Amino acid sequence: MNLTIPTEPIGSIPRSAALIASVAQGDSDDAALYEDAVRDTIERFEATGSPVVTDGEQWKYHDFATYCVHGAANLAPDGFTIAFADGHTRRLPRLTRGPFRYRQYADRHLDIARRYAHVPVKQAVISPSALSLLYPAEPIADYSREQFIDDLLREHETEVRRCLKSGAHKVQVDFTEGRLAVRVDPSGNLLNSFVDLNNLALSRFSAEERRRIGVHTCPGNDLESTHSADVDYAALLPSLFELKAGNFYIALAGEPDRRHVLQIIRKHLRPDRWIFVGVIAPIDPRIETAEEVRDRVLEALEYIPLGQLGTTDDCGFSPFFDNGATSRDTAFAKIRARVRGTAMAAQLIGASA
Repeated sequence: MNLTIPTEPIGSIPRSAALIASVAQGDSDDAALYEDAVRDTIERFEATGSPVVTDGEQWKYHDFATYCVHGAANLAPDGFTIAFADGHTRRLPRLTRGPFRYRQYADRHLDIARRYAHVPVKQAVISPSALSLLYPAEPIADYSREQFIDDLLREHETEVRRCLKSGAHKVQVDFTEGRLAVRVDPSGNLLNSFVDLNNLALSRFSAEERRRIGVHTCPGNDLESTHSADVDYAALLPSLFELKAGNFYIALAGEPDRRHVLQIIRKHLRPDRWIFVGVIAPIDPRIETAEEVRDRVLEALEYIPLGQLGTTDDCGFSPFFDNGATSRDTAFAKIRARVRGTAMAAQLIGASA
């Protein structure tokens, strides 16, 4: 069915227990192991009927944020700490010296995924603002923050351009730290600095290129817990929509008051943007029904024009490699419900071809 309500995933799919165990035992360099995981992920993705797929971030061992610098010699483990609501934490590395360089770009994963996919493949990349947290509070001798930002923006631009050139359906910039920034600094200054930095990166692309670039925001998803779900979207979305991107992926299914969020989106919506609202909550172990998804799409259509609305999942299902809280079977069942529910809504309003 050819929908005029597009639906896309966010990115990560839980890795199999066998893959997690192999990496834990030191087999992180076994390319065949990862490629088999990518192949299986895409086969299962396509079996859901999803018109757009990802590689499930199977190859991004460690986490979705630092895959590009993982293993760099100029990183120490004691960087910025992210605290989750259930009390557990994740810690970013800390840059110890310059220069800042990526060790790998995400187009490597995209190229492998496209070998197996029969439908468009999107690619998630980490935002400059998230990586800016690697630079320590105390300046690094002989490597100023300004030099770091120059290097960071160049590396991010290189990665996005490589993904676009390699045929990514969309390049999704993960900006989960946006809502977290409001929690860390309720004044909004940190959030505004993040938006400004990301706009410096987005400004390097043409209007046509930005139509294939999107920004994802959510309150975090790790071990069935969040880091900023208590932050009102009213403190985030007005600034978020200042970003010069063509697509916005907004976690919504897990919100206690979806209409409140939709009212904010409607107020700040611009005519040249696609809004992909979350209709699936990966953090909820219950599998949504297609009918629930349908109703969430119809609800969103009360606030967002048909020609600007898409659906997605609130977050990736397992952004950190070792997160086994959600099974692969559950993730794909939820994705199937998203695809079918979106189709049902399109049929109901006569939006399908």
